[in-house]
Amino acid sequence: MMKRYFYLLMSVILIASLSSCSKGPKNNGGSGNVTGNPNGVDPPTGSTDGVIFINNGKSVIFNLYAPSKKSVAVIGEFNNWQGTAMKNSVDGTRWWVEIDNLDPTKEYSYQYLIDGTLKVADPYTHEVLDPANDSGIPASVYPNLKAYPTGQSGNVSTFWYGAPAYTWKTTNFQRPDPKNLVVYELLVRDFIGTHSYKTLTDTLSYIANLGCNAIELMPVNEFEGNDSWGYNSNFMMALDKYYGTANDYKAFIDACHAKGIAVIQDIVLEDQFGSSPLVQMYWDAANNRPAANNPWLDQANMHPDAVGFQMNHQSKATQKFTEDVMKYWMQEYHIDGYRFDEAKGYTQVNSGTVSNATTEAAWAAYDASRIALWKTYNSYMKGIDPSFYVILEYFAVNQEEAELASAGMMMWGNLSGNGEQAELGFNDSGGSWDLSGLFYNSWGFTTSTGNVCYFESHDEERLQYKNEQYGNSSGTYNIKDLATGLKRGEMAAAFMFSSPGPKMLWQFGERGYDISINDPATGGRLGDKLPLWEYMSDPNRHHLYQVYSDMIRYKTHNTVFNSNTFTYNLSGSYKFIQLLGSDGTDVEIAGNFGVTPASNIIITFPSTGTWYDNLNGTTINVTNTAYQTTLQPGEYHVYSNNQLKLQ
Repeated sequence: MMKRYFYLLMSVILIASLSSCSKGPKNNGGSGNVTGNPNGVDPPTGSTDGVIFINNGKSVIFNLYAPSKKSVAVIGEFNNWQGTAMKNSVDGTRWWVEIDNLDPTKEYSYQYLIDGTLKVADPYTHEVLDPANDSGIPASVYPNLKAYPTGQSGNVSTFWYGAPAYTWKTTNFQRPDPKNLVVYELLVRDFIGTHSYKTLTDTLSYIANLGCNAIELMPVNEFEGNDSWGYNSNFMMALDKYYGTANDYKAFIDACHAKGIAVIQDIVLEDQFGSSPLVQMYWDAANNRPAANNPWLDQANMHPDAVGFQMNHQSKATQKFTEDVMKYWMQEYHIDGYRFDEAKGYTQVNSGTVSNATTEAAWAAYDASRIALWKTYNSYMKGIDPSFYVILEYFAVNQEEAELASAGMMMWGNLSGNGEQAELGFNDSGGSWDLSGLFYNSWGFTTSTGNVCYFESHDEERLQYKNEQYGNSSGTYNIKDLATGLKRGEMAAAFMFSSPGPKMLWQFGERGYDISINDPATGGRLGDKLPLWEYMSDPNRHHLYQVYSDMIRYKTHNTVFNSNTFTYNLSGSYKFIQLLGSDGTDVEIAGNFGVTPASNIIITFPSTGTWYDNLNGTTINVTNTAYQTTLQPGEYHVYSNNQLKLQ
C-alpha cells in the first residue's frame, strides 16, 4: 500500500512551491529559545488558535502558538502589509493581537511575519491563497475566488466574518450501523470530469442506487498543488479549493445525508509537507529538516515508508493541533467519520527509514505507546460524537489491531492480493488466493465491526486490469476474456459482501474498471483517470454493477449477513460460506475459483427443502443436507432458505 508514496514524492517535486530539489521551506524560521516572558500579556480568556471574531466582525483577535520566537507581527490588507506587532504571552509560547475597525462584509488576507524575516500563513486558516496554483482553478468550480494580494509572496491566509452561511437541510440523519457499513471510496478529481462537489452532488444517485451507505473521500483539506491524490498535506483546516467552495462541500454532505449516505473523510495527520507552516516556522536550513525545537515535527522520520516530515504525536503541541483538526471538520462540516492515512506511523519507535523486510516488520510490531495514543484520540472523537466512525489504515500485527478494534476503531483490511489471485484463478504454496481474511475471527478480532475489508482501494491495481493481463485459462475457459473476467468479479463480490462486518469498494470497481493504476498514457500512478461512464452501456459491465448492487442490498437489508454463527472454507478452489440467521433465514454461498470444473463437491446445507438461488431467480430442492453437485469454473451461487430482501 505504501508504494504510492514513491510516486507521490515525484509529483510533489514537480508541483510544490519549494526550493530547488529540497522538500523544505524557502525560509529559515529558527530563532533563540524563550522559556517565559515575565512582562508578557496573556490573550483574552476564550481566545483560541487562529482568528477569533469579536464586536460582530468589526474586530478580530489573532492568536498564534509560536514558542521560542523573538517577535511576531501580523501583516495584511487591514494594515497595508506593514505589520502590527503581536503581544507575547506570560509563558512565552503565544503571540496575539487585536485588530479593530474592520469591515465585517470584506474578506481579508493576511500572514504572520516571524522574527522579522519569515512570512507564513496561519496553520489554523480556513482558506489559503496560493500564488502558484490558484490560477488553475476554474471559476465554474470556485466562483469569485479572492485574488492573490499584489506584491506578496508565499501562501496567504484569509478570514471573512460575512462569508455566506450554509443552512443545513438534513438534521435527522442516522448513521448506518458499522456492521452494515458499505463504503464507496472515491477521488473527486477522477470520479467526475469537472472535479467539483457540485457535479459530485448531482451524481449521488449512482452511488445510492448501488446501495452503498457511506462515501469515503480521498483528502479534501488543502494540499500542495491542484492535481493530486491529496496526501501531500500542508493546511489541515482549509478546504482545498480545487474541488469547490466550503458551501459546495457542505451541500454535498447534506445531500448524502438526505439519501442515507454517511461521509467519511480521508485525512493525513501523520506528516506534513514543506509548505506547511508547521514545517516552515521551525526549520533547520543547514540540514534541510525540521529544527530541533520544532513543537510538532520530528527531525528525522521514524519508519521506512515516510515521505513528508513526520509529526511527533507524543508532543502535547501535536496532540492539541490534531484534536483541534479533528473537532473542526466534525463540527463545521457534519462529517461522519475519518479514515486516518498511515495511522501506524503515529509512533516514536524508530524502526528505520530504509524499506526492507526487517524495517517493515519492526514498524508493524506491537507498540504499546501507539495503542495508548490511538485510544486517546478515539476517546476524544467519541466524546464529541459517540457514533463517529474512526477507521485506521494500520497494517500492524494482529494483536495490536485487535486491541484497537476492541476499543471501537475499525481497521482497513487489505485483501487485494488474495482477491486478485482468486479472480485470476491462481494459487501458490502459500495459499495466495485464500479469502479467509474476509472474516474478523481470522484476524483475532472479537467483533465484526473491527475490520473494513476490501479487494480494491486507491492504492491497489485494478482487478479487471489484472484479469485481462494475467488471468489463468484451461481449454476454452480464459479469464483474460472480458466477459469471463467480469464474471469472476461478480463471484468475488458475492463472497466479499457476504462476510459479516463493514466492507469497502473503490470507485468503478463495480463495473470492471480496467485502466491500470500505473497506465503511462494517463500520467502514471497519480495521473488523472477518466471516469468512463460509457462502461455502463456494456451489458457485461452493467451486469457486474447489478450483482454488486444486489449483494450490497442483501447485506444491508438482511440480518443474516451480520450473523456471528458461521462456517467457511475459503482456501481451496471451491470456496463456501454458511451463515445462520437468528430470524430463521440461512445463507449458503458457493463458488468455484478454479479454471476447471469442480466435480462431485458437497455443499453442506443446514436444512433440507427449497433453497432460493437469489442472483439468478431460480430455486433448488435440497433433499439431503449433503448436497452433491458440480460447479463449472467461475460458477457461483448465493442460496438462502428464505428469499433475500433487496430493500
